[in-house]
Amino acid sequence: MAGRMPGADDLDMDLTGTLLIAMPGMGDARFDKSVVFVCAHSDEGAMGLIVNKPTDDLRLSALVEQLELGEGGCARDLPVYFGGPVEHGRGFVLHSGDYTSPISTLRVNDDFALTATLDILEELAAGRGPMRAIMALGYAGWGPGQLESEILANGWLTAEAGADLVFDTADVRKWSAALRTLGVDPLSLSAAAGRA
Repeated sequence: MAGRMPGADDLDMDLTGTLLIAMPGMGDARFDKSVVFVCAHSDEGAMGLIVNKPTDDLRLSALVEQLELGEGGCARDLPVYFGGPVEHGRGFVLHSGDYTSPISTLRVNDDFALTATLDILEELAAGRGPMRAIMALGYAGWGPGQLESEILANGWLTAEAGADLVFDTADVRKWSAALRTLGVDPLSLSAAAGRA
């Protein structure tokens, strides 16, 4: 029997709740040195948020004011992240598992949840809501088999998602810190990674 190259169909995995770490040379500048938290992954595709790229000039207080959600300022003025290139006008809050919106929250696992309704912004503005949170505009999305193909093409490494890394590590250090959880020295990675 002749051998064959493994394909996307050979990867039977659920990456929900894990991190994707962009490899050098990926070819898409929007994902350069990105760390993506995978919020949902199934045979229908995947959805995640980039958790290490805060926007330069947008904060939660500006969104609260623009949406007229808060009264008397914003108690928790978080940075707003570039969550990905899809629906960049839509907001998402990746947060600790200690909060559930009465409207709608996607429980990823015990440590992480995702809420995309306005009530969480009101809670954060008032100083309530989840203990830890990342506010993002837009998301990263993949169609059926697309993420698996990108992983096979050495576009991404996968790692466990620790809440301390996602929420507490400085954004400029998250990529290298995520690589180090795998025992990979960021300086040893080549932009011309290939397959044997």
